[in-house]
Formats: sequence, C-alpha cells, structure tokens
Amino acid sequence: MSPELVSILVLVVVFVIATTRSVNMGALAFAAAFGVGTLVADLDADGIFAGFPGDLFVVLVGVTYLFAIARANGTTDWLVHAAVRLVRGRVALIPWVMFALTGALTAIGAVSPAAVAIVAPIALSFATRYAISPLLMGTMVVHGAQAGGFSPISIYGSIVNGIVEREGLPGSEVTLFLASLIANLLIAGVLFALFGGRKLWARGSVPTDGATGEGDAGFADGETPDPGTDATSGTATGTGPVTSGATPATPATPTAPASPTAVAVRPGREAGVTGGTGGTGGIIRLTPARIATLTALVALVVAVLGFDLDAGLTAVTLAVVLSTAWPDDSRRAVGEIAWSTVLLICGVLTYVGVLEEMGTITWAGEGVGGIGVPLLAAVLLCYIGAVVSAFASSVGIMGALIPLAVPFLAQGEIGAVGMVAALAVSATVVDVSPFSTNGALVLAAAPDVDRERFFRQLMVYGGIVVAAVPALAWLVLVVPGLG
Repeated sequence: MSPELVSILVLVVVFVIATTRSVNMGALAFAAAFGVGTLVADLDADGIFAGFPGDLFVVLVGVTYLFAIARANGTTDWLVHAAVRLVRGRVALIPWVMFALTGALTAIGAVSPAAVAIVAPIALSFATRYAISPLLMGTMVVHGAQAGGFSPISIYGSIVNGIVEREGLPGSEVTLFLASLIANLLIAGVLFALFGGRKLWARGSVPTDGATGEGDAGFADGETPDPGTDATSGTATGTGPVTSGATPATPATPTAPASPTAVAVRPGREAGVTGGTGGTGGIIRLTPARIATLTALVALVVAVLGFDLDAGLTAVTLAVVLSTAWPDDSRRAVGEIAWSTVLLICGVLTYVGVLEEMGTITWAGEGVGGIGVPLLAAVLLCYIGAVVSAFASSVGIMGALIPLAVPFLAQGEIGAVGMVAALAVSATVVDVSPFSTNGALVLAAAPDVDRERFFRQLMVYGGIVVAAVPALAWLVLVVPGLG
C-alpha cells in the first residue's frame, strides 16, 4: 500500500473515531500527524510542526477570549434584548431577530457554536412562550450563525481564506461571504414560509415594556439562561418545561404573555434585582463595562477591515484591555476560550500539513482530476463535505477538502472561487443536524418539547439539507465557472 493511500485511510479513521467515540478530532489528528509523519513520511518534529497554523491559533484564541468577556459582562445579553425591542415585540419578526443576531455575532468573530450557545436558549424560550415552532426557531438560529460565518473577520472566513491563500488559489473574500449569506437567507425564508410564518404575522405584537406585570427578567451578572429554569421566578425546575410566568408553587392561571425580552435567570437569582439589570425592573441597561465591550467589538471590525490589522492580535489586545479595566467580569474568560475548537482546527490543519509534506495532497488531487469529468468531481467533493460535516466538524472537513482539491483546481477547468464557496456552503449548512455541535445545542436548549420527536425532526431536516444543498451549491456556484 502506498504511503499516500495510508495517510488518506488514517484521515478517514480519524473522522470515524471522532464521530462514533466523541473524541476531539483535533487530538486524534495530532496523534495521526505524529504517527504518520514519523512512521510513514520519515519526518522529524520540526517537519510535523511545519504545518501548525500559528496565525489561526491566535485568531481563535483572541476572538473567543473577547467574546467570553462580552458574555460574562452581559454585553451579548444586552444585544439580544435590544434586538427584540427594535422590532417592537412583533412575534413574526422574533425568528428573524434571532437569525440576524447570530449572523452578526459570527460575522464579527464569534465561533459558530458559541453564537448558537448564546442565542439558542433565549430563542427557544421565546418559541415556547409564543407558540413558535421550535424547529423553525432552532434552525433559524443555526442558519443565522452560518449566514454570517464567512465574513472576512469571522472564524470560518479567516480559516478558509487563510487556506486559500496558503495554497496559492485565487480567492474572493466577498464572494465566499455572500455565497453563505445568500444561501442561508434563502433557506431561512423557505423555513419561515413552511413552519408557520404567515400565522405569526397574523398574531401581531406582544408588549415590550413590562406592562403585563411580569417585567423583563435580566441575566444576573451577565450569565446565560439554564434551559430548565423558570423564566420569571428564577426557580429551578430541573429538566421540566419552562412555564409562562407561573412559579411551581402557584396554580396555573391565564396570564398575558410575558415581555419578549423576558429571559431565564440562574437558580437562586431574582429577576430584575441583581447586577445584570441594575435594579431597573429587569431591563438590561448599558454599563461602563458593556459600553467599553461594544466599543471594542466595533474597534475590532474597524481595525481589521479599515486598517488591515491581524484579527487575532487585535482581539487579544482588546480583550486584555477589558480584562485589566474590569478584572471581575473577565476572571473566568480565559477558561471559556473555545479550547476544544482551537485543538480541533490546529490538529486537523497540522495533519493536513503532514499530508502536504509527503505529497498526499498532490496525489489525491490528481486522482480526483483523473475522473475525467470536472463537474462530476466537483459535485462529489461537495457531497463528501456535506455528509462528513453532518456528523463531524465543518471546519475540520473544510480544512481537509480544500487542500485536497488544489491540484484538481489548478487544472483551470473549474473556477476556484466558486468551488471553494460551494465547498464552504455544503460543509456548513448541514450543521442543523442533531449530530453536529450546533444542532445538539439547539436540541438541548429547547424547553417543553418532546425531545425524541424534536430529535427526529432535526435529523430528517438535516438529511434533506445534506441531499439537496450540495447539488444546488454546485449548480449555482460551480457550473457557471466551468472553464
């Protein structure tokens, strides 16, 4: 068996083990890089670490550090509440608010699972309160995260654009961003039409000023909600459903809907009393720390887009400034950096570096190109990305597939910009699968639902996306660029 084939089979084994045994794919990839690099490719440690993506490591650490601070001091909670108030409580717009909010978070640098983890519990609580389909609300959150996920300063965008640049491929940051944005926006529109959007429009608006007497329950000290916590009493309810305002000790009585800005608080906290709201009736107010954090997020965008500064180093610098000024808010932020994502990405890309060192990339790419039908090879790559990503890491599969396609794209018969965009869309829209991180977060965050039924719904919907979207992405993005 040739060394190239051995390295490809090891990569397949890494994906299989990560999928079936819930082992971090990055850790597996580091082990595979060590084993294959030493035993098969005859590389020393320096040769193995030559593929370590130091620039992406700093981007991941810096951006997730900054967002951990934003979450700790309540800035992300303020953004959620401000977005809902912006639409004046119109029920039909709430799913779109969640779509736009998660999209904005990922577009300015939040890791997709982090954005979903922030928004999904609140979004699914709204779905329960206002009888919105949890499937609609959950998928809107995930597709929103992917809609903004390929902006030039986002995690996914930085990774893919960095791979494209290192591989010497022609690229377009704007095309990549717009391809994902438009694809997810169209999917969201279809979902809204199919899962009760017209009925939601007919229901009008709900109060946003606490006039119902329940007030707006703010997060205590910037903390995020627990799915099994009563939204207004602050009383733990275990894994049971979130009620519409009645505490467990109070008989259920008909009440007006709570404010759409009402969210859960952690057990033992009283809504509207602690530092999360400043004692202002539950409305989350801007504090100096939150104003500074919002300014830092804007500064990150301006620095990267306006002055072409490195996103990772800029984010780390801003996070350090905030940590120095408000150490109490930032004490646990370092521990909340997405270390598992850092390990995943750096491990997979290090293994890909080993593949490049031993010539596997060229060998595999020539094999794909040898199919003789460029369009067929392109659509096969899109489906490989979608199927594997539905059960494993979107970033991991993109980090492996794009380099594998380099020799194939170098022939010039398929446009590289469109092919990379098609691969990116195919590998990320399937994150609605309950086997993926984002889908699992949505499933876990949904209160008062039949979880087995909801799991089946997400699985069926994920299967439809896997079957349909790669072909559509190939048709729209690849076929017009055929050379």
